[in-house]
Amino acid sequence: MTRQDKKTYPCTQPMRWERLISAKRLGMEAYHDPRRHTRSTFQRDYDRMIFSSPFRRLQNKTQVFPLPGSIFVHNRLTHSLEVSSVGRSMANEVSRLLRERHSDAPWAKKLHELGDIVATACLCHDLGNPPFGHSGEKTISTFFSEGEGLELKPLLTERQWADLINFEGNANSFRLLTHRFVGRREGGFAMTYSVLASIVKYPHSSLFAGDKGKFGYFESEEGIWRLVAEELGIPELRPGVFARHPLVYIMEAADDICYQIMDLEDAHKLKIVNHQEVADLFLGFFEDSRAAQMRRTMARLDDPNERVAYLRSNVIGALVEDCARVFVENEDGILSGKMQGSLVEKTEPMLSEAYAACSEKAWEKIYRAPEVVDIEIAGNRIITYLMRCLVEAVMHPEKNFSRLLLEKVPKQYDTRADSVYGRIQSALDHISGMTDVYALDLFRKLNGHSLPAV
Repeated sequence: MTRQDKKTYPCTQPMRWERLISAKRLGMEAYHDPRRHTRSTFQRDYDRMIFSSPFRRLQNKTQVFPLPGSIFVHNRLTHSLEVSSVGRSMANEVSRLLRERHSDAPWAKKLHELGDIVATACLCHDLGNPPFGHSGEKTISTFFSEGEGLELKPLLTERQWADLINFEGNANSFRLLTHRFVGRREGGFAMTYSVLASIVKYPHSSLFAGDKGKFGYFESEEGIWRLVAEELGIPELRPGVFARHPLVYIMEAADDICYQIMDLEDAHKLKIVNHQEVADLFLGFFEDSRAAQMRRTMARLDDPNERVAYLRSNVIGALVEDCARVFVENEDGILSGKMQGSLVEKTEPMLSEAYAACSEKAWEKIYRAPEVVDIEIAGNRIITYLMRCLVEAVMHPEKNFSRLLLEKVPKQYDTRADSVYGRIQSALDHISGMTDVYALDLFRKLNGHSLPAV
């Protein structure tokens, strides 16, 4: 990166709520619906997601633990619904506090919309994740960085190659919502600009992905992101790096709270973490007097799972309230694009320390648990094989096996795109949209281990 690239763009004006809350829809910018609706524009966004196929498919995608046998743990669908609930509550509290602060502003009434915008963004945040949890992202990335896909590097630009070796579920969610797939309408799901911006946790290109490999949009969707950012007044801090939409912080906090706390509850149900460990971790979020009161309530509950559920609800409530406080206290820094770190990190010391203790326990007991590692290993094998087959097929469609395999790819994916990058993306679109069950079934069929019944 050059010295010039490192400079900060002049940003004399902070972002403004009156621009950040926009009902304009991608692909429908010139369209005006004169009908009167009982639902707001952002409520219609929420409903649109609830009824969408990509959202339904989340029910068969791994969150952390393998999809359930006799004990039902979280999948991507239930996780997203819970994140949406928590996000709405946090955003509503932020809205209340901001309306008190800006009561004289003519645009203050728009702040009522924050809850619906965040709730929808939370529903969308995991849509682009491939099967088998976060390990699926890593498997796709390493197929290109250290696997058979490495041979394609000379055929791609630096930026396109960075997109592939850092494959990112968040960037893929933005693509899924905005890309015009074959036969679909302009603007993808035609979501509002505000909802689209609120899911982009890492508002920069893959060239700035860094060691963690995080970025917000592929090269193919950069034009759309820039259109959204310009409309909402989101500044480009330096070439290729933008400020976050403020509501991203709330969506991120809701996600952080849910996965960390709910993973522990699931681990308790699966007996990976014992009851006393979870109870001590959750009670660590409260002062001694409050904790003593909660212990008395727990003593009246015979079911250990109910005790944990009671503690969990109180923990989430405490984190939601304090994250809302942190957001409002840091409003100026957030609107100027200078805010660093997450809301959870900036909560009261007792809360942030208790959260850190939960995170440490999760890494110790959950994320390296045999059940979790087993699904990662199996998922790696399945996705790698599917990548090998599908990438080969889109690159060499003239081969007999390629022709047969491409017949199974949904027509919405442009496997005959003009560019190498576009054809590879079509394979990734198909694989990332698969459920765990479908990916396993296709793997078995392609290996001849499963044949259709006759």
